[in-house]
Amino acid sequence: MLLDTAALYFRAFYGVPDTVRAPNGQPVNAVRGLLDIITRLVTEFPPTEIVACWDDDWRPQWRVDLIPTYKTHRVAALVESPAADAPTATEDVPELLSSQVPIIRELLAALGIPVIGSPRHEADDVIGTLASHADIPVDVVTGDRDLFQLVDDSRTVRVIYTGRGMARLETLTDAALIAKTGVSPAQYADFAALRGDASDGLPGVAGIGEKTAATLLADFGDLDGIVAAAADPASALAAGVRGKITAAVDYLAVAPTVVNVVRDLSLPTFDARIRPSTPEQDAELERLSAEWGLTTSMKRARAALLGLA
Repeated sequence: MLLDTAALYFRAFYGVPDTVRAPNGQPVNAVRGLLDIITRLVTEFPPTEIVACWDDDWRPQWRVDLIPTYKTHRVAALVESPAADAPTATEDVPELLSSQVPIIRELLAALGIPVIGSPRHEADDVIGTLASHADIPVDVVTGDRDLFQLVDDSRTVRVIYTGRGMARLETLTDAALIAKTGVSPAQYADFAALRGDASDGLPGVAGIGEKTAATLLADFGDLDGIVAAAADPASALAAGVRGKITAAVDYLAVAPTVVNVVRDLSLPTFDARIRPSTPEQDAELERLSAEWGLTTSMKRARAALLGLA
């Protein structure tokens, strides 16, 4: 089970009131909510291994260089750094949430869930690499539609989609994705590039929505086929659509690199197996539960994980 961790703790933060506080007054609503989400997930989709995938770089410069609008709406400030080639963007994260992120990392480590990131890459890329090289079935848990491209029945890779809320989780296989979007997993990145995604600052092709994008991919197979058809006067492409594709050809040349997740990162070694906790681990979890006022949620999470060990 690969967790798109930031997506889940953002969901937890907005789903649990910030009146949930530790004994010292520190808000812990995102922490408690994430623990409850993990409990729900491992109970409903029991894994043998679990990894918290992390955004070491939530907005990699190499993606911004290709599409400058990439995640621009989520930038809080640009910070000059003498070690960087360009100003570093800080993400617009609510202050009440940012103070909880270190607690989340501490609790994940105490639970034995490895936190894995990679320099200059997003959690999506970590997930893409792990899902593409795993030798066991994989469940990717995310609210990010871009990760639909990883669905692969032949390798038993599913996406557990949280976009409609934890009460309405969707399990996406090849057939379920085709029914939902009209495109196959192999076509999904091209589909996303065509229709764009406001949540990531991807402009898409002006005038091309989801239905038209799906139809074009059904007719021409992939983005290369669509661009070739637009350049071929003899193709069956409608004149209006041809003009839209032609006008966006520069964007379409770079968009796939931005949208496609990286699948070949060099990641640190880790052990993600769910195992019985040690006495030292039990003591640390008891301490953290008391410090942050998370006794009930921690008890449920530990029971769920121990039930799988």
